[in-house]
Amino acid sequence: MDTLLSINLIATNPQVRNGRPYILGTTLTVADIATVKIFQLLDADGIADYFEIPLQQVHAALSYYYDHKAEIDQDIKERRELADEMREKRVGSRHKPLFR
Repeated sequence: MDTLLSINLIATNPQVRNGRPYILGTTLTVADIATVKIFQLLDADGIADYFEIPLQQVHAALSYYYDHKAEIDQDIKERRELADEMREKRVGSRHKPLFR
């Protein structure tokens, strides 16, 4: 069952996105929103357009992010490191590299 958090548009559920806070009615996590803000330098309107979600959901996610910044930044860092590691190991690659 979803557990509502301090912002009524954000929830956590161990069965959705591994328990990471997400926007109700979507599978977008707060970290997804924060990542686009941080790395693509989009403002709230740009994020809403990018994900095709209402502005109020973006504001809720950003508000939650700023209330839990250290925890979410750590999650983003760990997921980026995992992605880099998988890329280096060519996990999921169908083809051998052309050059070695």
